[in-house]
Amino acid sequence: MSYVAVKKDLIRWAHERSGVPYEALRKRFPKFDLWERGEAMPTLRQLTDLAKKTLTPIGYFFLPAPPEDKLPIPDFRTVGDETVKRPSPNLLETVQTMQRRQGWLRDFLIEQEEPPLSFIGSVSISDEVNAAATKMRNLLDVSDDWAHHHATWTAALSALCLAADKAGVIVTINSVVGNNNHRKLDTTEFRGFVLSDEYAPLIFINGADAKAAQMFTLAHEVAHLLIGKGGVFNFRDFLPADNAVEQFCNRVAAEFLVPEREMKAAWPDARKALEPFQVLARRFKVSPLVAARRSLDLDMISKSTFFDFYREYQEDERRRKTTKASSGDFYATQNFRIGRRFAATVVRAAKEGRLLYNEAYQLTGLYGKTFDRYAEKFEARIGA
Repeated sequence: MSYVAVKKDLIRWAHERSGVPYEALRKRFPKFDLWERGEAMPTLRQLTDLAKKTLTPIGYFFLPAPPEDKLPIPDFRTVGDETVKRPSPNLLETVQTMQRRQGWLRDFLIEQEEPPLSFIGSVSISDEVNAAATKMRNLLDVSDDWAHHHATWTAALSALCLAADKAGVIVTINSVVGNNNHRKLDTTEFRGFVLSDEYAPLIFINGADAKAAQMFTLAHEVAHLLIGKGGVFNFRDFLPADNAVEQFCNRVAAEFLVPEREMKAAWPDARKALEPFQVLARRFKVSPLVAARRSLDLDMISKSTFFDFYREYQEDERRRKTTKASSGDFYATQNFRIGRRFAATVVRAAKEGRLLYNEAYQLTGLYGKTFDRYAEKFEARIGA
């Protein structure tokens, strides 16, 4: 039996970046602890299995030293007062997949002589927050009280996604890597990211988050596009990173979703309720945590009141996460995982012979008859 010489540092690096518990690897590979210490070597088959288990490209095991995992976009994620240093394989792969989609669409639109989008970079962080929020409402063609016209958070989120889509933004919502339900995205690592571009701006929302929380992420990401800045964020403790760009985008998103004038008008009645932040959340179609944070920012509650509610809300969230939701219709889900705007362009280009079907499969993550069926359903839904 032949063994592969792999440096112990690379074995340890693969283990640490994967987030797979040590005991799980020890159970799968009885000599794993010896590999990590450099006292034994795996066979090629074992190394291939380890690469799959730790989501590591097998070629990385033959490098002279562990590579640095670095996000290709600005990283605004924080843990406490510190910046998160290492992105997970799930986050890295998701960002890279979205970049490939954006790159293809950008080239395609330029080839079709489509004009660039004028709203990208049209706002500066030195602008007034109210003016930026008004610009966002104009871009999305919604009124100050747009959320009141929707009965549920889900309906309001869908309407806002569709509005962004019509404005020229690819909006993708997914809770897993591609269509792999075994690779779930972690909201504590990131809630979303945005790839700014004047032809194919892309917003990605972590679908594992609550619908009402996704609303804030979407508004925050649109604000990023208005100032023409990309980035990934997790809103740790529901606070922005200590960065002027993040803080500006947070303020704009808050004013867009919960206008100060309306908030002050709603507060006298809401404060009398047993659960005032839930009352405000239902009114504005945002997370109760967003409502509480807005109340704090407008000096309606004290910091101690906010953090008491925050701790209670987090505990409720942990309990809610123990309940599993059904996955729903696969093809309908793809509209969110791929993004309506992107899907429409890929399907049309493939049908018209301007894109090879193999390329369409790779761009969407749907292959063969699955892509054909999706395209058929998509065209029927939009009346193509």
